[in-house]
Amino acid sequence: MEQDKYYYIETFGCQMNLNDSERLAGQLRTIGYQATEVAEQASLILLNTCCVRESAEKRIYGRIGDMKRHKLVNPNIIIGVVGCMAQQDKEKILKKFSHVNLVMGTHNIHQLVELVEKIVQNSEPVMAVWDEAERLAPDVPTVRQGNISAWVPITYGCNNFCTYCIVPYVRGRERSRPLADIIAEIKQLGTDGFKEITLLGQNVNSYGKDSKSNVDFADLLQAVDQIETIERIRYMTSHPRDMNNRVIDTIKQSKKVCQHFHLPIQSGSDAILEQMNRGYTTAYYRQLVDNIRQAVPNASLTTDLIVGFPGESEEYFIETLEFIKSIKYDAAYTFLYSERSGTPAAKYPNQVPLATKKARLNQLMAVQNQISLDINKQLVGHSVEVLVEGPSKSDENKLMGRTRTNKIVLWEKKGTEKIGELVNVNIATAQTWVLKGHLT
Repeated sequence: MEQDKYYYIETFGCQMNLNDSERLAGQLRTIGYQATEVAEQASLILLNTCCVRESAEKRIYGRIGDMKRHKLVNPNIIIGVVGCMAQQDKEKILKKFSHVNLVMGTHNIHQLVELVEKIVQNSEPVMAVWDEAERLAPDVPTVRQGNISAWVPITYGCNNFCTYCIVPYVRGRERSRPLADIIAEIKQLGTDGFKEITLLGQNVNSYGKDSKSNVDFADLLQAVDQIETIERIRYMTSHPRDMNNRVIDTIKQSKKVCQHFHLPIQSGSDAILEQMNRGYTTAYYRQLVDNIRQAVPNASLTTDLIVGFPGESEEYFIETLEFIKSIKYDAAYTFLYSERSGTPAAKYPNQVPLATKKARLNQLMAVQNQISLDINKQLVGHSVEVLVEGPSKSDENKLMGRTRTNKIVLWEKKGTEKIGELVNVNIATAQTWVLKGHLT
């Protein structure tokens, strides 16, 4: 009788990586592997890696080295390094870590089964890293994390080449999935009981631009909005340059697309935006925000900001501070600029000292946290629709969920709520990142 086979997957990085791990798990299930959360129990370990920041990359290299101890205990264990770091550092990983059996790039995710079987048969390391995807990879089985919300990729790759970002180099050019495949996947998710889906892409707004179908992101949103079994539709990430009034109007008219616009500005200085190769100005962005708020007045607006980009003077930083004060974001995800070798910005002169970057980040966060708190306080006394996601991580007597504007809400559990249902919560108190209330 064949011994039970277990897989253990550790994921680093973005939502696209998390979705890739779900697809890796789905393929392993087809050849008899079961999931385990204990690496020591596994007969196959995969590290799904990220190389967006070099600081994270160093930690991952340490983690790859740590995997050797499992090989010493079980020489037959298969250890694989997959994803973005594998795409970028394929030879280095195989050369440096003799205990690694598999190095698989971002374009080869769908080949996992044949690669594992090859390793089992030949007992030799395998490297599968295409420099560029020859075509859109075929769909593969997926094991979802959770049963309420699911990610659905609509594009792979990126054409933007922001000067600080490695993603286009490790994910390749943009490739859009056929509309019919996306709709079929979402319908199946609805049948399986999922209530919320998030459309995934490095730049969802450019969906369809690489195909001859004349279907764009607005068309996709309209089609998904018609799927009855799904309650909510989200999407990420949007590039401001490609967000247009047709998409805004589609969201305004839709029943299920959430009123949350995440538009990464990255900097409030036109000089820095140009150096970043973002492809828009602050004036263009302001007009876009005006259009959104006019069409969807109750929408929330969030953003990403990078502090300390090369050449960011005190004057340019002040421009960013004034910009976020005027826009008034519901929330901002803020990052210190870190040099990423292989990108143009890593070679730019006038790199900002770390101490200056940290001081500016703290200043920026203090301003934004106050704005977020002020906006959230306006919801006190109001009832909001919340999708029940599950117990609070810090208090099992409380439940948590999100509003259509992507705000986290906590409330005392009554016992009648069901995971995945929509409930109304009256907001009693507001914090920077969380709203608290009770069922109405």
